[in-house]
Amino acid sequence: MKIKFHDIEMAFDYVSSSQPLMNSAYISKTTGQIFYHSEMYDSEELPEDIYENDDYIEIPHKNDLDLSQHLVWQFVNREIPGLADKIRGFFSRPGAYSKYKSFLEEIGLLKKWYEFEETRTKETLKEWCNENGIEIDS
Repeated sequence: MKIKFHDIEMAFDYVSSSQPLMNSAYISKTTGQIFYHSEMYDSEELPEDIYENDDYIEIPHKNDLDLSQHLVWQFVNREIPGLADKIRGFFSRPGAYSKYKSFLEEIGLLKKWYEFEETRTKETLKEWCNENGIEIDS
């Protein structure tokens, strides 16, 4: 069964919107149905066999796909390698991402960062689907 990529993206965003293990989503490869669960809020009832049945696959968190700092360094090495030391300084203290994004805005690269982040996230998520036998319908 083909599953709409948009639905997978929405589930991925839900899982990645909080700390790892706080939100989860599972997709049935047979039906395409996605089940959502949250440790913080009331959520829908999960199928009883969700953890034992190979038909269900847990949607990864962005950290599971190395889409956090690794992505930042890909962008920095590609677009502004001469400023890597400055950016490394941001990531040695709390609030790194807000400082990083503010800096990108100052130098006129924030929009380019968001485009890069979105493109790489989609590519990586499609690779994950392929590796897990999930047929997607763009």
